[in-house]
Amino acid sequence: MEDKLRALVKGTVLTPGDDRYESERKAWNTTIDSRPAVVVEAEGPGDVRAALAVAREHGVPFAVQSTGHGTLVPADGGIVVKTSRMAEVRVDPERRTARAGAGAVWSDVIAAAAPYGLAPVSGTPAIGVAGYTLGGGTGWLSRLYGYAADNLLGAEVVTADGRILTVGAGEHPDLFWGLRGGGGNLAVVTSLEFALHPVTDVYAGIAMFPIERAAGTLARYLQWAPSEPDESNTSIILMRTPGSGGWVLAVRAFYAGSAEEAERCLKPLLDAAGPALGGGFAAMSFAEAATVFGGPPPPPMAVRQHLDLLRQVPDEAIEVIVKSAEEPVSAIELRHWGGAMARPAQGAGPVGHRDVPYSVITTAMLDGSREIAEVDERMREVTGWMRPYATGGSFLNFLLDPARTAAAYTADDHARLAGVKATWDPDNVLGRSHNIPPSP
Repeated sequence: MEDKLRALVKGTVLTPGDDRYESERKAWNTTIDSRPAVVVEAEGPGDVRAALAVAREHGVPFAVQSTGHGTLVPADGGIVVKTSRMAEVRVDPERRTARAGAGAVWSDVIAAAAPYGLAPVSGTPAIGVAGYTLGGGTGWLSRLYGYAADNLLGAEVVTADGRILTVGAGEHPDLFWGLRGGGGNLAVVTSLEFALHPVTDVYAGIAMFPIERAAGTLARYLQWAPSEPDESNTSIILMRTPGSGGWVLAVRAFYAGSAEEAERCLKPLLDAAGPALGGGFAAMSFAEAATVFGGPPPPPMAVRQHLDLLRQVPDEAIEVIVKSAEEPVSAIELRHWGGAMARPAQGAGPVGHRDVPYSVITTAMLDGSREIAEVDERMREVTGWMRPYATGGSFLNFLLDPARTAAAYTADDHARLAGVKATWDPDNVLGRSHNIPPSP
């Protein structure tokens, strides 16, 4: 299999024992230990098509990986295509669009767009553009401009049967609809075109407060959030600080506007939190804000994470959030969604549960001091406390359990996705991560 691939592809073919095989096979979440037979570092769509054809010919698993953040299922014995070399970014300042290869990360796009006073609906700078967008993509501009998937204008793809196509609203519209939130199920995306927005200076940052202020601040946040303007994007986090292991309350805020407007908007919330222990907010460029929230690319780590969606957050749910702030949980975040995310345009893609305004995201970083089974048991306990207040839905980019993929969609959208899948990937070749089985 590897000899055939070496003859067909322009990129590098890696097998066990080769230099860089170990680094290139790995997912970012080290609890996923994938051991493919071959890793193909694709140079372009032709390499993707060749690797897919060989995988189908030999009946082995096929998976695509950029940064590895979206890898959830091992591709043992199969072929993993790495798209990292396909990272070109081109900005059209007149049309306010960008085209990015499947291996680009958001820092590439942010840097290319900034000289024109433009910004994407982006995620953490080190996150891959393609996986983030196909999974929906909620970023700091999402309350103002919608999900990243809502801003997708077109894509170049390799289909499961090996065709290289351009898709958009006027070309293969059923596939284009599915790409805007359906994950990597329907085709292999090799480049994307998406909208940029005129955003230059913002007001952003994160401030820490005593953990004892958590309950009161959370309650005030829930009173304040329904009137939050679309320019504002905020969350409240109870987090364990590195090193000391102590807990703090954090207010994270991003405002696409002037410092004066932002300070007036955030004042009720910050008054409730009281005097800060550290951190703070400042006017800065969008690129600087992305760095503040993202920081340097995080190293691979072992992570457990669970997202709950809530229509309302009663006092009892606040009590659950506060009591969940114990090891091995490392952070628990209450986030307000809504805004443009809840107002989709006609024909918008199958992104999440748009009418649900709140999420609680519980995260545990495994540092080696506890067994994975022990951490999993504790996470089940904590998420069980929240279950009575949650809708049962999830959001694809935050969903680490592939068995719950259907929970990321409404019933109608999931059924429609299954129909699109039956058209474009009836043999379910592309379901290695969040799988949507084709309808009969």
